[in-house]
Formats: sequence, C-alpha cells, structure tokens
Amino acid sequence: MKTHRANFFKDFGKSSLPSSSSETLCIPLACSMSSASQQGQGQAVLLLKKQLRELSKNPVEGFSAGLVDDSNLFEWQVTIIGPTDTLYEGGFFNARLTFPKDYPNSPPQCRFISEMWHPNVYPDGKVCISILHNPGDDPMGYESAAERWSPVHTVETIMISIISMLSSPNDESPANIDAAKDWREDRELFKKKVGRIVRKSQEML
Repeated sequence: MKTHRANFFKDFGKSSLPSSSSETLCIPLACSMSSASQQGQGQAVLLLKKQLRELSKNPVEGFSAGLVDDSNLFEWQVTIIGPTDTLYEGGFFNARLTFPKDYPNSPPQCRFISEMWHPNVYPDGKVCISILHNPGDDPMGYESAAERWSPVHTVETIMISIISMLSSPNDESPANIDAAKDWREDRELFKKKVGRIVRKSQEML
C-alpha cells in the first residue's frame, strides 16, 4: 500500500456564540473541558507533524513510515524490514499505528496488516509489548511502571522496540499462545511458519 509523506496542516475553526437565546450555551465547566481536550489534541497534532517531518528527512534503518491519508495525522502506515540474522529476515511487514487524541500521554496501538506469526502478536495482528501498554503499574504485576508507556517515546523508539521484539520473542506472557507453543516446543515448525509469512510478504510487494 502506498504511503503518503506530504506535510499535513490542519486549520482549527473558531467556535461562534449562539445566535439566539433559544440556543444552548455550554456551561463554564463544559467549556473548560472542551478547551482542554482541544488543547491536548492540538499538542498531539504538532508532535506527530514534527515526528513525521523528521522521519521523512532522516529515515531510520529498519522501517519506513508515513500517513495512511494526508488528512489524518493519527493513522500511520509503517513497513518493517525483517531484521538481519533473524527468522524474519527478508520480510516486508506492513502495520498500522493508530494514535489517541491525547498522545503522547497515552500510547498508540500497533497492528500488523501483513500476516504475522509471533508469540507477542495477537492473531488479529495487534502488537503486545510493554511500551505500548498504558502508563502506570501493571494490574497483573507482570511489568514495572518503568517498562510501560512514557510520553518520551516516539514513533522511532516504538518501531525500534517492535524490531527488537521480532529479534527476541518473549514467550512468558504470550499474546499468541499457539505461536509461543511452537517457539518453545517445536522450533522447526515455528521456523517453517515464519518462512511462509516472509515469502508471502515478498510476494505482496
């Protein structure tokens, strides 16, 4: 799928006062909450624009990134090149990054569009790694707060973490139980399945 790298500019319209007394005025609290929400979304837009511009000017080895649609900064398409000296070498795997309106306070979601066989990727393609989990303590106690999402993370650090995930699967708390079982108990079968999706990704180019 073709990605779009054009710079994206969004104009924010000014809200107008009601034209008659019959129209509903927002109460001060609601106005304050709406203003805060718009301010947070504006911060996300500026930050995502900056990161897109930097990645366009200075591409990072191992992946490419761009907008799915120039009109939406919150939806990115990325292509991950299978890391050298791993089972995924030679593959070209497409994924979507979907950012929340309060980014970077909350993490984006990453979902593979290309078929993926990996212990830390759900069958529907959603990536499960610590830095994409909501900030704070893990209610299940598997992760420390330091391992989870932090606003300092960028598209680049997210993608580097996903590339590292491909290099070093974690089968202790798997998202795909069957893939984790193959990884632990039948490594040859795991290799065959990964080899098939690598070839499939090449055919999709």
